[in-house]
Amino acid sequence: MRLIGQLQDETRAKRFSDFLYGQGIESRVERGDDGNWEVWVLDEHRVEDATALLSQFAQNPEDHAFVDAAHGGAQQRRHDQEQAVPKRARVVDARTMFYKPPVGYGILTIVLIAISVIVSLPTSLGANNRLLQPFSITQYTVDADYVKWQPGLPEIRSGQIWRLFTPMFIHFGIMHLFFNMLWLRDLGSMIEARKGTWMLLVLVLVIAATSNVAQYKVSGPSFGGMSGVVYGLLGYIWMQGRYNPAAGLALHPQTVTMMIVWFFLCLSGIIGNVANTAHAVGAILGIAWGFLAAHQARSHR
Repeated sequence: MRLIGQLQDETRAKRFSDFLYGQGIESRVERGDDGNWEVWVLDEHRVEDATALLSQFAQNPEDHAFVDAAHGGAQQRRHDQEQAVPKRARVVDARTMFYKPPVGYGILTIVLIAISVIVSLPTSLGANNRLLQPFSITQYTVDADYVKWQPGLPEIRSGQIWRLFTPMFIHFGIMHLFFNMLWLRDLGSMIEARKGTWMLLVLVLVIAATSNVAQYKVSGPSFGGMSGVVYGLLGYIWMQGRYNPAAGLALHPQTVTMMIVWFFLCLSGIIGNVANTAHAVGAILGIAWGFLAAHQARSHR
C-alpha cells in the first residue's frame, strides 16, 4: 500500500477514492497527523496511474466528470462488498517495513547486505579485533578496558579513504546484523526503485562518512554498524513521503514512531553500548536531505 498524496477536505478525499474504485484502483482514505486526508493506493502496480489522476483531481475536484465517475464508483464498491468480490490479490502494505517490500530488491541494496555479511562472518561478529582493523575508521588497539589509537585519522589522511565508509559493514552480534540488514533491505530497495541506484549510493556514502566521523569524534574508533545509514534513509523517506508524495516514498506513522522509540531506547543505555551519535547524525542528515529535496521537487512542479 502506497501513500500518493493528501487532500484537505474529507468529502473530496472520499470522492476521489470512489472515483479511483471506478477506475479499478482500490484505495483507502485516512486522516493524517497534520489534519489532512491521506490517499493510500493498495495496488502497487497502479500507483503511477493514481498519482496522475490525483494531480488532475486536485486542480478541479468539482468537475462533473469526477463527480459522476465517483458516484458510479461508490455504487460499484457497494455492489462488490455485497457480493464479497476479492480485489486484493496484489496488495502490498509498504507502511510496515517487516514484510516483503513493495518493490524488488535493488542490486546495490543486495551488494551492501552481502558485504556486511561477508565482513561480519570472518570477524566473528566483531569479536576478532585484529580482523576488524582494516574496516575501522582508524587503527586501534585494546589494552584491558582501554582503547588506544593515534588521533587525527592518519590512515585516511594518507589515502585510505575507504575507512570513512567501511565501519558501516562492521556488526557486533547476530541481532545487530539481522535488524540492520532487515531495515536496509526495505528502505534501500524502496529508494533504489524510486530514485535510482546512483541516488542510493550517494545517500549511503554521504550519510555513512558523516555519521562515522561524528561517532569517532565523540567516542573513538571502536564502533560499527549500518544503523547510522539506516536512520538516514528512514529520515529521507519520511520527509519525501510527507512533503513530496509524488516521489512514491512513504512510511506509515507507526513505522516512524517505532524507530523513534528504538532510538531513545538505545540512547538510554538499556540496549548496551550503541553508536548513538551515528544514529542521531544519520537521522538529522537524512531528514534535512529529504526535506530539502522534497521542497525543491515541489517548487519545480
